[in-house]
Amino acid sequence: MTSDFVNRLKVFRAERNWTQADLAEQLGVSRQTIQALEKGRYDPSLPLAFRIARLFGRPIEAIFVQ
Repeated sequence: MTSDFVNRLKVFRAERNWTQADLAEQLGVSRQTIQALEKGRYDPSLPLAFRIARLFGRPIEAIFVQ
């Protein structure tokens, strides 16, 4: 499924100098999931989107924009 969202996940990850693996570990997902999210090939589930937002201390809308 192709994503209808533009996301800033890579930007927020880079601000913290985290690798995809670092972020994946923090979220309890695979590095491949993070890669797919960043490339827009995968839309996160709602629970995962909330975990991402909580981790970065940002509203979901700041990370995922339709």
